[in-house]
Amino acid sequence: MADTFHEIEKGHEAKFKLDEELKFKAQSRRNRLLGLWAAERMGQGQQDAAVYARELVQLDLEEPGVGNVIRRISADFETCGVTLTQDDIAQAASQFYASALEQVASDYPMPLGPDHEQVGG
Repeated sequence: MADTFHEIEKGHEAKFKLDEELKFKAQSRRNRLLGLWAAERMGQGQQDAAVYARELVQLDLEEPGVGNVIRRISADFETCGVTLTQDDIAQAASQFYASALEQVASDYPMPLGPDHEQVGG
């Protein structure tokens, strides 16, 4: 009986780990997509847009939370004369998160990597 509870516990831990990994990957992807979207609105070229998107991903790694990413884009929009509000940016971030979840799920169809333990058979 203790083995059964131990297996259930390990299963819950594995599920939590996979969910957190998916969330992290989706948030990073969302920030990249949001950065490319914002760069396009600011008239940046493809290479500058890629750099800007990476900066936003890095910003979120240094200070987690989409709020700081939205504030950064909003400030950059203001500097460039783009008339979109923080609410507009937040709405775009929400849409990109949904897309990012789908993309990550299709990019990583096998959720168990070498650092995950198969439990329950």
